[in-house]
Amino acid sequence: MTFTEQANKIFGQAIRDYHLTDHVDTPIKNPYERDSIEYKLYLKCWIDTVQWHLEDLIRDPHIDLADALALKRRIDHSNQDRTDLVEDIDSYFRQAYSSVTPLPDARLNTESPAWAVDRLSILALKIWHMQEQADREDATEEHRQRCRAKLEVLLEQQVDLSTAIDQLLEDIEQGRKYMKVYRQMKMYNDASTNPVLYRNNKQ
Repeated sequence: MTFTEQANKIFGQAIRDYHLTDHVDTPIKNPYERDSIEYKLYLKCWIDTVQWHLEDLIRDPHIDLADALALKRRIDHSNQDRTDLVEDIDSYFRQAYSSVTPLPDARLNTESPAWAVDRLSILALKIWHMQEQADREDATEEHRQRCRAKLEVLLEQQVDLSTAIDQLLEDIEQGRKYMKVYRQMKMYNDASTNPVLYRNNKQ
């Protein structure tokens, strides 16, 4: 089984598990060993799935402003958790390939493996929800057909992205490419770099 075959299987499992209750406050029950890559992949997709539904909720045109603010802060926190986990997955890859000596002509990829995996997790969510729309009995046939056409594109994209990730990992393993990890350094969450936060702290 390739890495992405394993990842896509785990992403599907996490999405199905979430939709057993379909509620953003459902406690996670990660079935994998805590220090394993499987655990990280399941947690990654769970975070993405909860955030997907938080993004739905905040777009309710009749939402109470206080509830919207609370949701916005929760989404911000989720984004930070997501970023931290992507960097953790990159650390896993860096450790896995730490003994590989890059070839003299090895090249650097435009993104790290984990950020590509991040896109693969989001893609699994798009496929799940587009399938849901394609099967909607209360929608028009025109709507279902549009969604089926989009679903076909998403499934093709999943194959292409999975192939590209597996090829990237193979290139890193063979020394044809090398990876570097840059921390995101998000300034707006840092009380020392966000002007609104550090100015308020002086008051």
